[in-house]
Amino acid sequence: MREASFVKRNKIKWLLFENVLDNKEQISPNKLSDLYIEITDDLSYAKTFYPLSNTANYLNSLASKAHQKIYKTKKESKNRLFKFFKTEFPLEFVKYHKQLLIAFTTFLFFAIVGAYSAANDGDFVRLILGDNYVNMTLENIETGDPMAVYKKMDEGNMFIQITLNNIKVAMMAFVLGMLFSVGTLYVMMQNGIMLGSFLYFFYDKDLLWESSRTIWIHGTIEISVIIIAGCAGLVLGNGLLFPKTYSRLASFKQSFKAGLKIMVSTIPFFIVAGFLEGFVTRHTEMPDWLAVFIILISFISIIYYYVIYPIKLTKQQELNGN
Repeated sequence: MREASFVKRNKIKWLLFENVLDNKEQISPNKLSDLYIEITDDLSYAKTFYPLSNTANYLNSLASKAHQKIYKTKKESKNRLFKFFKTEFPLEFVKYHKQLLIAFTTFLFFAIVGAYSAANDGDFVRLILGDNYVNMTLENIETGDPMAVYKKMDEGNMFIQITLNNIKVAMMAFVLGMLFSVGTLYVMMQNGIMLGSFLYFFYDKDLLWESSRTIWIHGTIEISVIIIAGCAGLVLGNGLLFPKTYSRLASFKQSFKAGLKIMVSTIPFFIVAGFLEGFVTRHTEMPDWLAVFIILISFISIIYYYVIYPIKLTKQQELNGN
């Protein structure tokens, strides 16, 4: 890359960093630390390709000036966690809506594949869900309680086991992103096929509404955050696939940190999903309006926090000149 192009691509970032160091602008400590990493990566690049240039000298002075400002001892505010969920994470997540769309599209496509396969192969559902689950559900249907599986375990144990299992699936979707995103897409495929075949199984028994009003009480949040974990995995994988001007290791570190923040954001939602499945879903006698209300509130909460709110907050920041 020509030096002029390198400067043009990065000068806005460098000027922001310089303004922060001169106390002309204020940003969060985490953002400052991220900028410092990017500046040092740019410095390394400049020293390699433009060793005697003014660009290399300028970046070297910036990095030196920043060192003590970033690594001086600082106290974290008491509401640090609140700020993370309210502003820090949403402002960062808006950059990853493309990866979220890819994860969602992949999941939806394979859910359709799962339903189609179940419709055309009588043994497909057993292959995906297992003979034990299918046989147990058929027995429950015969006894007039098709959703009895959610009543087998006591509430507390079910809440804990379901929550831990969901987090395990989500962590797999994230960590397998290290396989250049292929592992994450595989997890999306696997879970999408499972959901599609599951829904078709009940549709084939004329129980689609009965099953949907029950499973989506917890499934709306559960499935959504698994897809969001898939987004985190794609962010991680893209850091390896597309390091841009950074070294692959530096790009991986940045993408891992970004993906980990996404995973942290899902923890409250996994707890809510586990609570709903353990304590609420089992009440299949609840009126339809209440089940639909819980599903809609869950859906709106996910869409608002991960899609609408980040866009809205980013626009507010731009209008305020931050």
